[in-house]
Amino acid sequence: MSKLFAFSGSDEFCPGGSIYPNPKESSLFLSLGRHVDVYFPPRKRSRISAPFVFSGETIEQKKPSIEDLPDECLFEIFRRLPGGQERSSCACVSKRWLTLVSNIRRDEINGTKTTQALNLKYESADKKGGVVSEVEDQDVVDEGYLSRSLEGKKATDVRLAAISVGTASRGGLGKLFIRGSNSRRGVTAAGLRAISRGCPSLRVLSLWDLSSVGDEGLFEIADGCHQLEKLDLCHCPAITDKSLLAVAKSCPNLNDLAIEGCANIGNEGLQAVARCCPNLKSISIRDCPLVRDQGLASLLSSASYSLTKVKLQALNITDVSLAVIGHYGKAVTDLSLTSLPNVSEKGFWVMGNGHGLQKLKSFAVTSCPGVTDLGLEAVGRGCPNLKQFCLRKCAFLSDNGLVSFAKTASSLESLQLEECHRITQFGFFGSLLNCGAKLKAISLVNCLGIKDLNLALPPVSPCESLRSLSICNCPGFGDASLVVLGKLCPQLQHVELSGLHGITDAGFLPLLESCKAGLVKVNLSGCVNLTDKVVCIMSDLHGWTLEMLNLDGCKIGDASLVAIAENCHLLSDLDVSKCAITDSGIAALARSNLINLQILSMSGCSRVSDKSMPSLGKLGETLLGLNLQQCKAISSGAVDLLVEQLWRCDILF
Repeated sequence: MSKLFAFSGSDEFCPGGSIYPNPKESSLFLSLGRHVDVYFPPRKRSRISAPFVFSGETIEQKKPSIEDLPDECLFEIFRRLPGGQERSSCACVSKRWLTLVSNIRRDEINGTKTTQALNLKYESADKKGGVVSEVEDQDVVDEGYLSRSLEGKKATDVRLAAISVGTASRGGLGKLFIRGSNSRRGVTAAGLRAISRGCPSLRVLSLWDLSSVGDEGLFEIADGCHQLEKLDLCHCPAITDKSLLAVAKSCPNLNDLAIEGCANIGNEGLQAVARCCPNLKSISIRDCPLVRDQGLASLLSSASYSLTKVKLQALNITDVSLAVIGHYGKAVTDLSLTSLPNVSEKGFWVMGNGHGLQKLKSFAVTSCPGVTDLGLEAVGRGCPNLKQFCLRKCAFLSDNGLVSFAKTASSLESLQLEECHRITQFGFFGSLLNCGAKLKAISLVNCLGIKDLNLALPPVSPCESLRSLSICNCPGFGDASLVVLGKLCPQLQHVELSGLHGITDAGFLPLLESCKAGLVKVNLSGCVNLTDKVVCIMSDLHGWTLEMLNLDGCKIGDASLVAIAENCHLLSDLDVSKCAITDSGIAALARSNLINLQILSMSGCSRVSDKSMPSLGKLGETLLGLNLQQCKAISSGAVDLLVEQLWRCDILF
C-alpha cells in the first residue's frame, strides 16, 4: 500500500498490536464498506458561537449582532428598560425597533425591578465611600398636555409610532390631529394601535379625510385611550356605527362629538353614545345621510342636563328632532341649524313653544325653509335669554316676522341678517325701534330687498345701546337710510358700510355728526362715491378715538392723508388701496411724529413710486405689515432695500 501511494513508512497499519485494548470499543468503528473501517474516538462537540458563511472553499465566520434576535426577545428587552428616554433612544435605531417599542403597552413596561436594582447598587456604592449618586426616574408624569398634528404626506404609521414613543416620556400626548393621509403609506389601524398603546392620556382625537382608517383603527383607540374626551371624525367613509359603539363603551368621559361626511354612521352609533356617555356637552353632526330622528332624539334626551352646544347640518331629520330640542334642550346655550330641508314651519313653532330653551344664548339658522314669520315669533318667545341671533338665506321671512321677533326677544344683543331678500327698510328700522335696550350690534349682508326710501319716523327714543352697525353689499341702501340711522343710533363706535355705491358725502356726513361717543373702527371699502371731504371731517370729529380706517376704493387723495396725519394719533390700521394718493401723501404721513401705524395697505396705488421709500422707511419704525401689491411705479429693487431695512415688518409686493 505504501508503494501505491508513495508512502514512506511502515507497512503495518497499526503497529503495536490492537487499536483498542478493550473489545467493547469495537463499536467505535464506522464501516464504510466491506474492506475499510475508520476509527472515531469519543470527544466533545466543538461549540459554534456564530453561523458560518460558506464561500467557495473558504469558510467565513459572521460577527454576532443583536439584530439576529427574534422580535419576541427584543420586545422583552425593550419593555425592561428603566426609563422612557432609553426606550426613545432604542426607537431611533431602525423602523423595526421603532415598531417594537411603539407596541409596548404601559402596563407591559417592567422597569420597576430594574430601577430598584440600580438603586440598591448605587446605595451600596455610597456606603463604601464611593461617589454619591442618585437614580432618578426619567419618565415624566403622564398628564397629556402635548399636542401633535400631521397633515398630508406627513401622516403615516411610522410618524404615529414616533409620536407615541417620543411623547411618552415628555408629558404624554393629549391632543392628536390628523389631516389627510399619505397616498402610498397612509394612516392605518397599525398607526392608531401605536397611539393607543403608548398614549393612554389622549383626550382629543381628530381624523379628517382618512379613507384608509376603518373600524379596526378606532377599536384600537377605544381599547387603550380611555380618557378620550373629544372625537372629531370628518370624511372617514370606512368608519361605521361599530366604532362609535366601541368608543362609547370604553370612553365614558366623552363630552364632545363631531361627525361630518361619514356615510356609514347612523342612529345606532348615536344611540350607543347616548347610553354610555352621560357627560356629553357638545355635538356637531353634518352630512350623515343615515342619521335620522331616532338617533338624535336618543342623544338629545339622554344628555338633557349636560348638552350645551348643538350643531346640525344637511341631515334627513324632520320636525320631530326640533321638537325634542325644544323640550329637552334645558342646558343648550349654542344652537346652529343649517340646510334642513325636511323641517317645516311646524318644527320651529313647536321648538319655540317647548319652553326648554331657557338658557339659549346663541342661535344661527341657515337655509332652512321652515323659518317663517310664525315660527320666528315662537322662537323669540321661547328663548328669553337669547343674545345672538343670525339668519342666513331664509327666503320666507318677511318684515312682520322680524319685527315680531324683535318685540319678544328682549335680551337680544346682536342681530345678523344675510341674504334675507324679503326684508325691506321697514323691517330693518322696525327691528331697531322695537328691540330691547340691550341691542349692541346689527348687520345686513347682501339683502336685496333693502331700498332707499324717505321714511318719516314718528317721534321715538333713539337706540342708545347700539354700538356696531354693518351693512355690506346691499345695493339699495343709500343716503336717505343713512340719515335715519344717524338719528336712531347716536352711540355708534364701529361702522362698516362696504360695497354701497349709493351713499355719498351728503348721506354720510349727518351720520358722522350724530355719533357722540366717537368712532373707533370705520370700514368704507367699495364706497366709490365718498371723497376727501368725508375723511377730513371724520378725522376732525373722531380722530381722537379712531383706531382702524379702511378707505379701499374710495375717491380720496393726498388731502385725506394729510388730515389723518394731523388728527388721528391713535390710528394703527390704515387701508388706502386703489386710491389716488401720491408720494406727497405718504410723505405727509411720515412727517407726523404722533401717528403710530402698525398696518398700512397701499395695494393698487399706481401713483406711489420709489420716491416714497424714505417715507416708508420712517413709517416702518412702527409698522408690522405693509402691502405694496400692484403698485406698478415701485420697483422690485427698491422693495428689496426696504425689506432689508424693515426686518420686522411683513411686506407684500
